[in-house]
Amino acid sequence: MIHKAAVFLLCLAPVQVFCQSSAPKYQPGTITAVAVHQPAPGEQSSDALKYDLSIVIGDTNYLVLYTPPNGAKTVESAAGLDFLFLVGSDTLTINRGPTGTAELPILRRETLPAKSGVDWSKAPSQYYSLKLENLTRVLTLSDDQQARIKPILENEAGELRTLWKNSALSSKDKLNTLEKIVRSSDKKMKPLLSEDQLRILADLRKNQKQELKRRIDEQTASKQN
Repeated sequence: MIHKAAVFLLCLAPVQVFCQSSAPKYQPGTITAVAVHQPAPGEQSSDALKYDLSIVIGDTNYLVLYTPPNGAKTVESAAGLDFLFLVGSDTLTINRGPTGTAELPILRRETLPAKSGVDWSKAPSQYYSLKLENLTRVLTLSDDQQARIKPILENEAGELRTLWKNSALSSKDKLNTLEKIVRSSDKKMKPLLSEDQLRILADLRKNQKQELKRRIDEQTASKQN
């Protein structure tokens, strides 16, 4: 469970926060493939150009139907882009920020094979490489920022490797220590980041803190039962 929490800290990367806690729960997702829609047997044909989009949200891949407004073809270059999605029973609602939302009918969904986490036997190299890659994508780090942040993450990886080997600590204590280590790294990175980057990082950590609290509560409850 501790390893999963660490991977969560690495890989949770919301594009933007568009809604408050009382609003519908949008989730980050990635468009992984785009193809011109081919009508299935018996499906009524249409003059409007439509596309099949493959979208990965969490451990699920959704195939949805997208009809661009005015026949625009900009979606053809959307593979690899991240958006926020609201998952419904039959539709995905995509939040495109200033341009509003759109409902996409779900054609098919499938659960993806479980991803293997970080191989801690190879820490710190694999750990900091994965985290640096993630922060570079989320914060749009420059080459100079990456070079200056790299030793901070290497040090963090070394601390976490020591933490995993400490069998005297409970899972709850390890999660709390994990958060402190990550916060310490964030403090060291702060002078290297712009105001926009700091804002995005703060939103990211806010979501992660809520998830860690949930995991700690679950761990405490399981021991009491």
